[in-house]
Parts: sequence; C-alpha cells; structure tokens
Amino acid sequence: MSAHTYAVRRFSPEKSTLGKLFARDSAVRRMDWLLLLATVVLCGIGTLLVYSATRNRTNLTHGDQYYFLIRHVMNAGIGAGLCIGAMAIGHHRMRTIVPFFYVLSILGILAVLSPLGSTVNGAHSWIVIGGGFSLQPSEFVKISIIIGMAMVLSAKVDAGDQVQPDHRTVMQALGIALLPILIILLMPDLGSVMVLGAIILGVLLASGASNRWIFGLIGAGIVGSILVWQLGILDKYQIDRFAAFANPALDPSGVGYNTSQARIAIGSGGLLGKGLFHGSQTSGQFVPEQQTDFVFSVAGEELGFVGAAFIVALIGVILWRACSIARSATDLYGTIVAAGVVAWFAFQSFENIGMTLGIMPVTGIPLPFVSYGGSSMFANFIAIGMLQSVRMQRPVSA
Repeated sequence: MSAHTYAVRRFSPEKSTLGKLFARDSAVRRMDWLLLLATVVLCGIGTLLVYSATRNRTNLTHGDQYYFLIRHVMNAGIGAGLCIGAMAIGHHRMRTIVPFFYVLSILGILAVLSPLGSTVNGAHSWIVIGGGFSLQPSEFVKISIIIGMAMVLSAKVDAGDQVQPDHRTVMQALGIALLPILIILLMPDLGSVMVLGAIILGVLLASGASNRWIFGLIGAGIVGSILVWQLGILDKYQIDRFAAFANPALDPSGVGYNTSQARIAIGSGGLLGKGLFHGSQTSGQFVPEQQTDFVFSVAGEELGFVGAAFIVALIGVILWRACSIARSATDLYGTIVAAGVVAWFAFQSFENIGMTLGIMPVTGIPLPFVSYGGSSMFANFIAIGMLQSVRMQRPVSA
C-alpha cells in the first residue's frame, strides 16, 4: 500500500471522529434540528420577556435587576442538560426506570401535602428549596403519566399479542394516572389536573383504544367538574377565578384585576408593540405574576401582534415536529410518548395564552419554555429529550 493511499484512508472523513459524528446513521443526523431550533429560540425569547417583566420589581428582586434573569438562564441550562440525559437514556431504556420515576413523582407530590409543602400565590403545590429556588413536583407527574401509560398500553401491541389495547389494559393504564390526580386534587391544583386530563386523552387516542373510553372519560370529566364544584373542594381563590372568567366585568380591581390588566397590556401593544423593555404596563408593574402566568402579556405589549404571533408560531412548529415524530415512530410506545407530549404542550399553551386573553379561566399554569419556573423548564426539556429519542430510533431511510 502506498503512503498516499494510506493517508487517504487514515484521514478519510468516514474514518475520522467528525465523519462519524455526521455520518448518515449518527445520532446528530437523526435528531430533529428544527424542533431543537424552535425550542431554543422560544426559550431565548422567554428569557428576554422574563427580564423585562422583573427588572423593575425591586420587591421581588431584592434590588438586583438580574435576579430572575440569572435564575431563568440557569434553569434553561439545567433543562438542556436534562434533555441531553433523556436522549442518552433513550425512550426504550426509559421503560426500565418507569416504576422508579413513577414512585419518585408520587413521593414528590405527597411531600407537598406534608409540612415540607409551601403555598405560592394561593396554590399549595410547592416545595421551597432555598436560595430563591422552589420545586413543583406536579410538573414531573406529567412525564411519569406519559411514560407509565405508554408502557402499559403498548406492551402487548409491540409484542404482537394485540392489535390494539383491550379494555383491561386501558383500565390498568388509567389506574396509573388516577393516583397522582387524586393527590394533586387534594392540594388543590386544578390547573395541573386539567393538563393531566388532556395528556390522558392524547395518550389514549394515540394508543388506538376504543372510542368509548374517550367519550366516557370526557363525560366523566364533566361530571367530576360538577361534583368538585358542588362539594366545595375548590379553594376560594379558585372559585373567584372562575367567577371572573364567567363575568369579566366582575370586580376589575379585585378578582378580575389580573386578566383586566393583562388585556390592557396586550391591547396597547398594537401591531408592532412598544418595543422591548418599553412597555408602560410592564414597567409600571400593573400586571401581577407577569414573569410566570401572564408572561404572554409582556410579548403582546412590547412585541405587539407580530411578536406574539411569532411565539405562537414557534409553539406550532414544536407541536408539528412532535406530531411528525409520533407518526414516524417505529413502535407504539414511541408513538404514545410523542403524542402525550403533544397533548401536554398544546393544551398548556392554549390555556396559558387563553387565560391571558380572557378566553380561558385563570388556572396558574406556565407557558412552556417562556414562563419563569425551574420545575416547568426542567420537565419541558425532558419532554424534548424524549421526543428526540423517539426520533433517533426511526430507520435511517426515514
């Protein structure tokens, strides 16, 4: 062999580390880069909006205008690490840790009901860690229900023993979801329960379960909502929120203050907005919880209709790519996992933006990747990691 031939083979791109990294069947080439790009851009916009909403709130920042900005960036960084971790584990190997993750999430929400739990903005669903950080275990329940139900519903189908989940299998899957929902209702955290309900419906639809289960669950949800209202399970602040939603003119300086000010902020932004960091409603601190529940009002005021529509478009791209991943999954387990994430992000985004616009009741759930909040950011990035894992399992030719 000549020296020239040896050199060509030795340093050929196919043989080099870089060549392996970008080979046709490599993990890098299999990733959904559009999904990742939309997530990063959305997170970046959220960082700017959180900073704009909090830089003048000295009562929350203790005089440090970068207080929330630094923590938000830290949360995003940790979330990115969790995303990579979820990709490294892979959704197939994740089946083996489903029982551990499920038990851990149950213990987390039980801890909220213990003396470790703390009430934030009327919701007793937090564990204060210290140093300005807190944990909301119900965010991780969303993941445990998705992978837990997916494991049960897909086991016999992927093994070739069933064409679709039978009634017994569906009941077992619903049993997995029932326990954490009952615990979260005791907090009570109605917003999380609503998101979990949407996830369950999405998971069952993707599994191919009988439509009778879908319609039955919708009916049970309606009956359950009536019972919750009649039995007085809801706290007063939650009842007030629904009252303000049913009658927007009700007590605009009291229970309806948040939504009223949020709509004023969005309406004042017009087509192009007042400019980043130049919103009068935001700078004047008229909208409470603007860095979390009502962060979309910052976008409406400072970025205008165009900027707000761009955020919605980015969420739409994430949902589109997630749906594509669900369709191209190589097994039912992957399809269900991806569909569960779609239902989660879609409903939570609609509810958050809807309550800011006054077309949905205020439930206190964040806007994915945009609102400030460590637990939500961590869970969201884990979900993206699971989607990428499902994507990377597809055949090379797909």
